[in-house]
Amino acid sequence: MKMRIALSFLVVCQLYSLSECQSRLSSEDLKQISLSGEKYLDKHIDNAINGVKQMKRLMEKSGEEHKKYLSILDRTKKMKEDALKNAQEVESKLNSEQEVCNETMQALWEECKPCLKNTCIKFYSRTCSSGSGMVGRQLEELLNRTTPMSIWINGERMDSLLEEDKEQDRRFEDLEEHYSEVADGVDSIFQDSMKVFDHMHSSFHHPFFSDFPRMPSFLNDEDHPFVRMNFPSSRFPMFERGFHGLFQPMFHMAQRMFDSANQHMEREDGKSSEDVIVSGQNRGDRRTCREIRRNSAGCLKLKEECEKCKDILSIDCSGKRPLQGPLKEEFEKALAIFEKFTKEYDELLKKFQQEMLNTSSLMDTLNKQFGWVSTLANATKRPDKFFQIKTVISRGSPNPDNPGDTNVSVQLFDSPPMTFTVPGDIPWDDPKFSEVVAEEALERYKQNIIVVK
Repeated sequence: MKMRIALSFLVVCQLYSLSECQSRLSSEDLKQISLSGEKYLDKHIDNAINGVKQMKRLMEKSGEEHKKYLSILDRTKKMKEDALKNAQEVESKLNSEQEVCNETMQALWEECKPCLKNTCIKFYSRTCSSGSGMVGRQLEELLNRTTPMSIWINGERMDSLLEEDKEQDRRFEDLEEHYSEVADGVDSIFQDSMKVFDHMHSSFHHPFFSDFPRMPSFLNDEDHPFVRMNFPSSRFPMFERGFHGLFQPMFHMAQRMFDSANQHMEREDGKSSEDVIVSGQNRGDRRTCREIRRNSAGCLKLKEECEKCKDILSIDCSGKRPLQGPLKEEFEKALAIFEKFTKEYDELLKKFQQEMLNTSSLMDTLNKQFGWVSTLANATKRPDKFFQIKTVISRGSPNPDNPGDTNVSVQLFDSPPMTFTVPGDIPWDDPKFSEVVAEEALERYKQNIIVVK
């Protein structure tokens, strides 16, 4: 009987132009294909839920490491603050001794400032990047508020370290804020995915929905972010859609903090004024240029280039030379300790950031593969019909060896109906047909969803 129907259909197609012939499936055939597609999608949903569970487990491990780093950072910060307090106390004593001969020092300071300003601007224009005009204005303000004592007690080091201390605090606060955003985002995805798990489990009682999170196929126990950190950048195409925006700020921050955009500095020969000591050393290092750009305090490093500035050192205040005594040496030691802990804290902060960056990178990768399942928390309204093939239209072909393509209309979850074409070499009664249709529908669903957390 079926053979006669097929032959009759073929005869009709030959009579009415084979290229225009179409065949539509019955509602029962559509139902059976839909059920086969659902079984295929069940496995994808199961795999995605287990992937999200893995995200949660890795984020919890991240939280444990996070607490350890916070503890180490807190201890180092406390030692840094104690060292700063000691240095400031010694500096206060030095300033008290300087008041004995403040008038003499101030007179020399007024003669020192023009030379120091010219030397710094000349150095910056020869050695650092452009912008010496702005540096000149900043330096003028710095010299007007700086005491003569500060240039001989390494005041520029104190200013730079205090500025770095503030910057470290800002970096730490930013890292903590963005880490919390990532942790909250992962938790939100996990909670929604567990709603999907409970919904599917209670609706279908599928045996493959296990309570224990299985490891996704491309990971093993060694591949969490605190054991293996070297992820090639090619494996992580960042920030494409939706939830990935939660991870984006941390990467941008890393790019800023690790930015080595300081230009290569080439120092040109130049003439010096008569009161500038010509030095054979090249002081055109990045640190000095950075300090000058930041707050002009780096200019004070050039004090020994000016004779008038050097004269301040030899002042004898009623038989005392406060700038050459043991108090000055004590201040230098206190400042060195403060600088030491500042550097240690900076290194810890960089490692702290790298750990968080790797965590964010891994979460981003896992989310791209599995996070879509969290969107089903409110989409699986009708679990018995979450995948429905609406129509299957096969086009006739004059060549039996080259069958016509099949047009398919399908609805997945609560998305609008989708229409696409299946190659003619996969007939509708081939078990592979339902898998091809379900996979294409799922991929389109993933592309169209925008997850807003």
